[in-house]
Amino acid sequence: MPISTMRSLLIIVVVAAVTFLTRLLPFLIFPKGKEIPRVIQYLGRVLPPAVIGMLVIYCFKSVHVTAFPFGLPELIAGAVVVILHVWKRNNLLSIGVGTVLYMTLVQTVFV
Repeated sequence: MPISTMRSLLIIVVVAAVTFLTRLLPFLIFPKGKEIPRVIQYLGRVLPPAVIGMLVIYCFKSVHVTAFPFGLPELIAGAVVVILHVWKRNNLLSIGVGTVLYMTLVQTVFV
C-alpha cells in the first residue's frame, strides 16, 4: 500500500477514534442517574448560542460594505437563514438553504 494511502487511512482512524471518544466521554463521566453538576448544566445552556454567535461574526468579518457588492450577498443569505430558522426551526434546512443561496448569489448575481 502506498505511503500516502496508509497515511490517509491512519488520519481517518485517528479522527474517527477521537470523535467517538469525545461522544462517549460524557456518558462515562456522568452515568445515568448521577447528578450533573450545575456548572456543566450552565455550560450546556450558554455555549451553543455563544458558538453560533462566534460563527456569525466569523462569517461576516471580511465583508466590505464600501465596495461592490456592499455585503448584499451575505446580508441576503443571512436574512434568509434567520427567517427560515424562525419559521421552520430546522438547523440543517436553514443553513443549507442559506449556503446554497449565498453561493448562487456570489457566482451568478453579484459577479
